[in-house]
Amino acid sequence: MSTLWNRLKYTVQADLHAALDKKEAKNPIAMLNQYVKEAEKQTEAVGKLLERQGKLKVELEKEFTEAETMLEKRRRQLELAQSTGEEDLVAFAQDEVRAYETRSNELARSIAEAAQELFALERKFEEMKHKVKDMKVRQLQLMGKENVTRAHRHMDQFISPETGDKQLSSVDEMNSYIENLGGKINREHEVSSMERRLELLEKNAASTNEVV
Repeated sequence: MSTLWNRLKYTVQADLHAALDKKEAKNPIAMLNQYVKEAEKQTEAVGKLLERQGKLKVELEKEFTEAETMLEKRRRQLELAQSTGEEDLVAFAQDEVRAYETRSNELARSIAEAAQELFALERKFEEMKHKVKDMKVRQLQLMGKENVTRAHRHMDQFISPETGDKQLSSVDEMNSYIENLGGKINREHEVSSMERRLELLEKNAASTNEVV
């Protein structure tokens, strides 16, 4: 288990900001995404190991309970054999008692060690999860900064195209275009009105001539 934590030491202890500063920040978002993805994979793997460690501790406790049960049984049988004077059964029961006592004591020590190790691993695992959360926060921060930077760039290109993309028009140019377009529409409207008045005048004149 210690070997595993040595391999994962950078995830738990490394300073993310310092690590990012050492990299060429050509694409910090992509780089951080890779960091977060790897950290999540490592965290998931460690979580499975912790789950397995917990199950092993349960198995040790199960073995301890069985050993204690058999120890008590053999002790009762030893007393019964001693009361009947059957030496061969006494010898067998004594060997059994010693074997189960040894096993029970060993299991008790193993359970205590397993409990301590599991607690230590769980604390490190929580620290590891906090590191992953910190990475995700950093990821959101960088994504926000990148989004703001892109928004500023597009707005600057729109407001002042001379400093950026020439394909985008400035607000002043757009206003001028709208004013020119509005003037054209008004002139077309005036021409249309004049034509309608001339046509009406011509129609009225024709009617007058017919009456005369």
